[in-house]
Amino acid sequence: MNVFKLKDLILEKLNAKRDDFDFKFNRKDEELRIERKDNRKGVDIELAKAAQKAKNDDKFVDEIIYYINETLTRMEDESVNLDQSMVYPVVRSTSFYEETKSGLKFIMDDHTNETRVYYAMDFKNSYRLIDEKLAESFGMSHEDIRVLAYNNLNNLKIDYKKQTVQENDFYFVNHNDGYDASRILNEQFLNDMHEICEGEMMVGLPHQDVLIIADVKNEVGYDIMAQMMMQYFAEGLTPITSLSFSYRDKRLQPVFILGKQKNSKRGN
Repeated sequence: MNVFKLKDLILEKLNAKRDDFDFKFNRKDEELRIERKDNRKGVDIELAKAAQKAKNDDKFVDEIIYYINETLTRMEDESVNLDQSMVYPVVRSTSFYEETKSGLKFIMDDHTNETRVYYAMDFKNSYRLIDEKLAESFGMSHEDIRVLAYNNLNNLKIDYKKQTVQENDFYFVNHNDGYDASRILNEQFLNDMHEICEGEMMVGLPHQDVLIIADVKNEVGYDIMAQMMMQYFAEGLTPITSLSFSYRDKRLQPVFILGKQKNSKRGN
């Protein structure tokens, strides 16, 4: 599927759900802008990336439509009630936008060289990143939002599935609640996982809806982790980073070259 067919398919499916939007197609950048007619708020879809993912997943277009529809609904001008929603931290790539289309800066914190923490109001079927103006309307400081979000995050349950490949153990956190990658911010969980790892603990957040923890016991494990990260990164609707992180001394360090490490045992 090329970008032109994908554009037409997205518009056709979205038209079947609503008619209160306009669109603009940037042929040069292969980007589709869809926005509400009443307030011009909207979303941008990078069609080249989406078309590539749609080739590997028949349901991906439906996911895009769901995302656009829910986002446009949430962008209707209305007061946002903090009492009717939850606030959570979300992890994004450092290349992610730092401000809204109207120039309002998002509330955010540094995380690693590859990632940054934003804060989102959760509406169950959609979410809204908190910007400085929205935070001000709540009468909350940056620190207030951070504390509230992390408290909510730490109350989320964490289940995982384990898979062993060539003596290396891989743990997958995948609740599909929009905050799987965010669980990397739960320090107690990381420390608990570190305790059960026999080799080097590696952590990956290729996209928003999965967190991978690997107990790497031999050099093959690094290569498996690298391949896994690239695959998940390419398939995710909200990709974050294809790099893995080594978790040592309660710190995340990005690993740029996998499969080259000599000492996989902790303490070596």
